[in-house]
Amino acid sequence: MSRQRTVIENVQPSVDAGRYPAKRVVGDRVAVTADIYADGHDLIRAVVRFRRAGTKKFSESEMRPLGNDAWAGSFLVDALGGWEFQVEGWVDHYDTWIDGLEKKAEVDSESDVDLAIGAALLHGAAGRAGRSRGRDTIERAALLLETTDAPLRERAGHALDPKLIELVRRYPDRSFASRCEPPLQLTVDPVHARFSSWYEMFPRGVYRDGTKHGTFRDVIDRLEYVKSMGFDVLYLPPIHPIGQAYRKGRNNALIPEAGDPGSPWAIGGPEGGHTAIHPQLGTAEDFRALVTAAQKRGIRIALDIAFQCSPDHPWVSEHPEWFVRRPDGSIQYAENPPKKYQDIYPVNFESDQWEELWAALKGVFDHWIAQGVTIFRVDNPHTKSFPFWEWCIREIKSVHPEAVFLAEAFTRPRRMYGLAKMGFTQSYTYFAWRTDKAELEEYLTELTATGVAEFYRPSFWPNTPDILHEYLQEGGEPAFTIRLALAATLSSNYGIYGPAFELQEATPREPGSEEYLDSEKYEIRRWSTANPRSLAPFISRINAIRRENPALQRTTGLRFHETDNDQIMAYSRSSEDGGNVVLVVVNLSYEHTHSAWVEFSPAAVSRHDSRPFSLTELLSGVGYTWGEYWNFVELDPFHSPVQIFRLEME
Repeated sequence: MSRQRTVIENVQPSVDAGRYPAKRVVGDRVAVTADIYADGHDLIRAVVRFRRAGTKKFSESEMRPLGNDAWAGSFLVDALGGWEFQVEGWVDHYDTWIDGLEKKAEVDSESDVDLAIGAALLHGAAGRAGRSRGRDTIERAALLLETTDAPLRERAGHALDPKLIELVRRYPDRSFASRCEPPLQLTVDPVHARFSSWYEMFPRGVYRDGTKHGTFRDVIDRLEYVKSMGFDVLYLPPIHPIGQAYRKGRNNALIPEAGDPGSPWAIGGPEGGHTAIHPQLGTAEDFRALVTAAQKRGIRIALDIAFQCSPDHPWVSEHPEWFVRRPDGSIQYAENPPKKYQDIYPVNFESDQWEELWAALKGVFDHWIAQGVTIFRVDNPHTKSFPFWEWCIREIKSVHPEAVFLAEAFTRPRRMYGLAKMGFTQSYTYFAWRTDKAELEEYLTELTATGVAEFYRPSFWPNTPDILHEYLQEGGEPAFTIRLALAATLSSNYGIYGPAFELQEATPREPGSEEYLDSEKYEIRRWSTANPRSLAPFISRINAIRRENPALQRTTGLRFHETDNDQIMAYSRSSEDGGNVVLVVVNLSYEHTHSAWVEFSPAAVSRHDSRPFSLTELLSGVGYTWGEYWNFVELDPFHSPVQIFRLEME
């Protein structure tokens, strides 16, 4: 410790000083930066050391100085799961000697003493080379520097041979190297953790003529429709038995009518609980057939996991200690005053039997993973124990690193970010409530251009079964088009609740409410997907554009561009290598045509530096020639409220 002269600070990526892992996907090249310095004028070298968690040997990648004591390096993560890395730096006496010798050689001031110092350094390197073939070469060079038979200038020239320098640098003296300890952590997820398009659908609403309740087999028949729109994740709300006790009626009525199916989130009945299937949906075999059929079409099934129980759930009678008892002996139902949810009981994470409870909850995930599901949308995780989530997700991903968890937590920012740090792969956001230019730009800057981007993968949803924003209620087709385009191009992960979205369902239960009238949460709805008003063709084109352009497949690489009209928003996304640039221009008004001058300089966002430059508008296929820096656009919300341009590289 006393002889370690290098100081290593501010190693990135790091989340809360290493308390939590940063996130990447398999195939990513992880950029590592650090501030590294030492006393005096000696030169420094540094490496990134990295390995998969659980392995013994570190690999290394050389870091390079950026100036002002900043250093950068990188390494490739080529497998799922946990990784760890650290930065090591040391004062390099050989590099320092070479640097000094080069300067002296320029003015013919090198000496035998200089070369003797170098010879000693070379002998040390030869010893560290062990039995490698380079050892003899380095030893011969050391002996040449020590001999006085050859001219000084000739010996100095040999010492400065680039091939020799490269060879000797392979065997540095790192006796007094400094390391950042402990190693920093990474979680490496599958690629679809970073880039995915979700479609939410109630399976009970997918039914054929002559029936009143959809089945998994009916959903299989609907897969081609989902695929045709370009979605790669089909998310199903809870598929479990629904309780009868305190069942909610249509439009959340406290007293149901005969035949009302109840809310899928009131989980559990005589048929079973969180590992059982609603009998009207089919059997376990039918469900596995759905998973297989979806996979064949490039679609992954995601399941809703809601850790709450109907009063009829088997756990209520088998494990009453897992629930909160009120003074009158009754079990506490869920409340969010003034709202009451008499049809569901939350579990008690302060139970004396918490270990058994944790094991049972984790067992729900284990069960569905065994059925072929590895993507889960978790309902209201912020109302459950944070230590539980950190433990549960870590345990599951240690065996199934391909598992993906989407946090449906609409709560305060620190709690949303905390859940992401604790292991959730993706997260819902405030996007549904960000509708004007200033708040969208501020929010996206926070998500993509700060340390939040290291652990928080936003998923943008313009609607959900719980959220019908006023913008969609009032804006008609233009509003749906605008919000779809924004969600799909501002975030690499996005989703819609359909068919309500593509069919532009927009009637609230009552004025001022974000609840749907005749909500599918409380009744079985039948949707005519062949409706000529459907936005399915537009959605299909948007998803195709996402697949065709790497710039839209990661949330980073976002840049906002100036416009002279606050109703016109412009932003570009760039691929990691700069070879693909997409510029999006959106009219945020669903009522009026707006025009604006848009500032866009290709040289600022890519390797493209020609002027004028070419763009292709990807929705229409029309080509344009623009000039730096300002160009005119006009967008009619009833014709084309959004334009998506690809910068054509030359």
